Amino acid sequence: MRQASPAAQAWLPQLCTLPRLLVMLGLAELVILVLALAPDGAPRWSAEHFLSASAFALWQAIAVTALLCLLRPFLSRLPQRLGALCAVAVAGAVAMFSASALYTLYTATGLQIGAGRLGFWRFTLGSAAVVMLISALALRYFYVSDRWASQVSASARAEADALQARIRPHFLFNSMNLIASLLHSAPQVAERAVLDLSDLFRAALGAGEDNSTLAQEVELAERYLAIESLRLGARLQVRWQRDEPLPWDLVLPRLVLQPMVENAVLHGISRLAEGGTIDIGLRVEGRLLHIVVRNPAPEPGSAPAPLLERGAGHAQRSIAHRLAYRFGAGARVTGFWEQGYYACGLAIPLA
Repeated sequence: MRQASPAAQAWLPQLCTLPRLLVMLGLAELVILVLALAPDGAPRWSAEHFLSASAFALWQAIAVTALLCLLRPFLSRLPQRLGALCAVAVAGAVAMFSASALYTLYTATGLQIGAGRLGFWRFTLGSAAVVMLISALALRYFYVSDRWASQVSASARAEADALQARIRPHFLFNSMNLIASLLHSAPQVAERAVLDLSDLFRAALGAGEDNSTLAQEVELAERYLAIESLRLGARLQVRWQRDEPLPWDLVLPRLVLQPMVENAVLHGISRLAEGGTIDIGLRVEGRLLHIVVRNPAPEPGSAPAPLLERGAGHAQRSIAHRLAYRFGAGARVTGFWEQGYYACGLAIPLA
């Protein structure tokens, strides 16, 4: 069993990223805007007052974020409730220290804005309370966001595992029977089929674990088709169209192309007495990689309809889920029956 990495075990949200630092800075500035606009009867803030308060709040946000980033490995070793209290206490301590330093500076220079108008304890404790409250809310938000991202990742991995489990027994039995029948009549062909089968199932075993590339996915599909061509013979023809240049090193989830090709064989070619040709096209248009698998197949209805609406696309739903997790909303999976042919297409963002 794989051991989880320390980063994966840490429950305290990761703040050592630019987007999260910007969120912390935005929250700090939001507090200053709320205080400046609050109708509390106090004199209106001057530009100098607003700028000094903003600088103070932003400095506190940077200090708190940096310190919690450094202390994350240690705080994550504590029980979550105790660690969360300690994290908020650290934020409060930073706020009190910075507020004390600022108050001392203001009183020493005789300035009468900001801290200079308030007593020491009101200014320092008030600053600490605000920073602790905002830090607690931000950490809670980041924690929930991280848990949601982990659940999405686990769901995507479960989809890959389900796809892997579906492919493994179905294809294994047919392939082993085919290899057994070839051992005496064509041992060299049987040996090549064993090697292709080994590579295919090595990829299937790692479907939920790591990534692949476009070149590896194409090679995997070619090996699968080589095995199926032994079973179907002349009934299965394959026509590749690779419009270069193609991003062969593009990182993809494992088992993206092979299930599309498998569906073309199982639900199309193998169900037709005369067989047919599978057309596989790869091309780049703009910032999208397009992969299309088209094959003759028994048409279930008179009008073309998306695959996902017909309930026959478990593999495509899994691919769509994993591509959406990897590339976001820009990735698309489409499928249509039309004029005796079925076409399944992927559109994958390149940047």
